[in-house]
Amino acid sequence: MSHNTNLTPAQGGRITVIDALRGFSLLGVILVHFQQHYSVHSMGPFNEHTPILAQFNDAVFWFVQNVLMGRFINIFAFLFGMSFFIQMDRAAKKGIDFRGRFLWRMVILFAIGIIGSAFYSGDILSLYAIYGVVLLLINPLKNWMLTALAALILLGTPKLTTFAYDKITAPPAVEQVVEAPERPRMPENMGERPSGERPRGERPRGEHPPFVPERITFAKSVENNLTRGVTEKVSYQFQATNRGYITLAIFILGLIVGRLRFFETAHLHMRRNLILFALFIAGNLIFGWLANIVAPGMDPSMWFLRSGPPTLRTIMGTALFDVESVFSSAALLMAFVILYNIPAIGKVLDVLAPYGRMGLTNYVSQSIIGACLFAMWGLGSTFGAWGYAELMIVGLGLYISQIIISTIWLRYFKYGPLEWLWRSATYLKWQPFKK
Repeated sequence: MSHNTNLTPAQGGRITVIDALRGFSLLGVILVHFQQHYSVHSMGPFNEHTPILAQFNDAVFWFVQNVLMGRFINIFAFLFGMSFFIQMDRAAKKGIDFRGRFLWRMVILFAIGIIGSAFYSGDILSLYAIYGVVLLLINPLKNWMLTALAALILLGTPKLTTFAYDKITAPPAVEQVVEAPERPRMPENMGERPSGERPRGERPRGEHPPFVPERITFAKSVENNLTRGVTEKVSYQFQATNRGYITLAIFILGLIVGRLRFFETAHLHMRRNLILFALFIAGNLIFGWLANIVAPGMDPSMWFLRSGPPTLRTIMGTALFDVESVFSSAALLMAFVILYNIPAIGKVLDVLAPYGRMGLTNYVSQSIIGACLFAMWGLGSTFGAWGYAELMIVGLGLYISQIIISTIWLRYFKYGPLEWLWRSATYLKWQPFKK
């Protein structure tokens, strides 16, 4: 038995591998968000900056796109679905109907997500709150039904359904020949001017007005994030990509794995864990191969830049790449579980457990710090000009700092600040805070 997985939810304890895994997932999340400048895309003006470590930029970019992007946020979403099961299961064992309380809990999370979105327009907590309600609604379904639903979502059924509906309802194309109206004759001398002269205020042909960047204040940034930013986020999640659909499917998979009580016995079945790891690697390779057959040359990291209406090929190719990404996330998760249950390595990885226990606080604080660094009302004129390698180091520095702070904090307090507020608001009563 591993050194730190002897408590189970059934006993009222925490399975620390889940906390450590949540902390691990947030490492990938913060590194990706730093490369994306926390969705702050400014035209400057930036301070003069001489790149250092520029020779590593290409390698860092490849690593982020092919190892981190989408994989770690999948694990984070998966653990949310599992947490739903754990909360409902613990309440059921005490004879408590937790459904109403959980619904209220999601309302609070939605509000926290709106506050987070004011700083970082890509914040996903409000979407997670909505999906939490969806889990509550489908919770009565049997495992095989939930598995089928998750599979249909992952294989692109929502996009395929929309595509088929648009094809069926599209009006038939009718060719119309429209005669061009006769161009009116201009009166003589109309528009003529002496050579070299131009009307007052008119620029010479080919000359463009000087670029004057808009001064973005904090208030204007919040307004943009909560209006245009929300629209762009929804468009990205459900139109430009399948990200929103993938997240829902992974929530469902987390619920199913929770029901199977996989993590409660993970430390007892090393052989099973190794077999699952091998199967997930195989699934990743197979679906990547299928995706390249269906949509050769399609770069899954550039989905949002696709132009033109979707085609059956791009929809299927995207779905196959999505499944490949999910298998990749599952392989990363299993690799972490296997290493965590090797005592010597597990003691090292256990450093991430306090970070994961304060996952909500750390995620939201990442967004606020990221906004301060990249927004033009903050330090964006400096950090907006930094390269991939430099931002990777800054992201790692923030992550390590949060690990240290979380570890020290939980020596004196039962919960992280936001975790405590969320819990207190859930029960409408101040919860014990200090140890």
